[in-house]
This record gives sequence, structure tokens and C-alpha cells, in this order.
Amino acid sequence: STYTDGTVCEGDIKLDGKLVGQTPWGGDVLAVPHTVEVQCPKGSGSQQVVVVHNKRSEANVAIETGGVEWVRIPGGTFQMGSNGGDNGEKPVHRVTVPTFEMSKTAVTFRQYRACVSAGGCTPAHVDDGTCRNWNGSKWEFGRLPSSFQGDEQPVVCVDWDQAQAYARWAGGRLPTEAEWEYAARSGGRDWKYPWGDEDATCSRAVISEGGDGCGRGSTWPVCSRPKGNTTQGLCDMAGNVWEWVQDWYYGSYNGAPTDGSAWEKPTGSDRVNRGGSWYGIARYVRAADRYGDDPGFRSGSLGLRLARSVR
Repeated sequence: STYTDGTVCEGDIKLDGKLVGQTPWGGDVLAVPHTVEVQCPKGSGSQQVVVVHNKRSEANVAIETGGVEWVRIPGGTFQMGSNGGDNGEKPVHRVTVPTFEMSKTAVTFRQYRACVSAGGCTPAHVDDGTCRNWNGSKWEFGRLPSSFQGDEQPVVCVDWDQAQAYARWAGGRLPTEAEWEYAARSGGRDWKYPWGDEDATCSRAVISEGGDGCGRGSTWPVCSRPKGNTTQGLCDMAGNVWEWVQDWYYGSYNGAPTDGSAWEKPTGSDRVNRGGSWYGIARYVRAADRYGDDPGFRSGSLGLRLARSVR
């Protein structure tokens, strides 16, 4: 079995629904058509194989993954935080971020559903009443409207643990907060937004202007605002959905790491999310703006994006 990029994977193999071992696998079977299913760490696949009496039949099962597009972010040193925002953005401090890679887009419903189908993720909480959604006049727990659930729209209604599970399945991790802000500043530039200091409008970001979600009342498909991309080509680093990151949330940056790593000790009560959303005004999609939620929180305005280290 191999992933669609040609790399070999070893996974559990089922023959006609019965687990028989791991790939590569060989054995004697009846001379009839068989369904071969393989579950690898980052995806799954299946294939029909016709076995002829007294002859050898071979099959290479192609494993479908989430199809993450990675963008290389060259490392550097930058001033993290802002003196023009909330107290949680202070003090401004110097951070050095190693080179890493980040997913071009927020994780989409299509990508997340592939993980669910492969058994690597639990379903997003779109219809079990545990996701907080905006009904047009207030936030309440209920079913996520179908207008949010298009294949290319960012997945929402996932908590921090679900975001972690998807990241592992897709071969990545959640970004550190420092990595996220460095990337949102187009590689650590002294900019308020991914594109510079010009205020956010619906020409560059999916925000609340002329109505929530630029009048749509929901998220938009990822990369629908290319004028707002970072210099490196990341989409929607401002607006569309908030994005979980790895760090615990603290009320200021006093004591924060300066090496680009996640702030994991001491343990906190909330995890950081970044980027603002379709429901936020320009102030809340600044690169330095930050927020925190309980790791179990689920919202129609909160999703995730991936990072991975470069060896």
C-alpha cells in the first residue's frame, strides 16, 4: 500500500471485511473477486481484486489522505505582540522562530471528513447540539446550518482534542502561537495584518462588514480572498475562522518562550485560538489579536490549521 504521493505505508489489511494482517501481505484465497481494504496511519483505501484459480494476483492499494498543501515559512526573529491592542498582547517581546511549514488553508470539511472516514477522527459536532452557533441575533448551542458545511469551507465545531487528532492523522501538528503570529505577519514583518497596515475589509478578509461573513452570514470557502494572503501564500490568516493553536492561554506574555516553542507550562485552563472570524470586525483579525477557550469548546467560528517542523 502506498500514499498518493508514492511513499510506502504499512497498515492493517481487511479482506472482505475481515482483518487478516498488515501490508505487505500474502496468502492463499478463494478464486473469486475480493475487496481489499487498507488502513494506514494517515488515511485509508480499498480496491477490488479478482483472483484466478492457481494464479497469483497482486494489488497496490492507493491510500487517500487529506490532501494538505504545505507552505514553507523561512525562520527568523520578530517582535511578537502589540502595544496597540488588548493587555493580553503585551509585553511586546523578541521571539526567534525556526523554519517550519504551515498548511496553506484552514482544514476544510472535506479534509476533516477524510480523517473521520479513515477512523482517525471523531465527527465534527455539527448536529449533536454541543456546538455554539450564531442564529442571527444571539449565540446558542444547536445544529450547525448547512451553509457552513461545504466541502471547501473550513471545518468548525471541533474542539482542541479533535484538532490534535486531525493534525496527527495528517502528519502535522498544531502551530505554536509564536509560529502562527510570525506566519500571519508574512514572516515576522511589523504589520498589523498579513498584507500590511491597511485596515481589513471584505476585499481582503471574510469578516463582519456589510453583515456577518461579508453579508453571507457564514464562513466562505477557503482562499476566497486571495488579496489578503500572506507574502508566502497562506490564505485566511485574517478572518473566516478562528484557529486553534498549541499553547495554553495566559493573560499576558510575561514569561512566554522566546524560541518559538509552545507555552505549555504551567498548565492553564484555556487554549489559544487566533485569526478572528467571519463574525469579527477588523480589530479582531489583526495578526497580534489573541483569544482563549476551554479545550472542549466547539463553535461555528472556530477551526484549525496545521504546522509541521522542518528537519
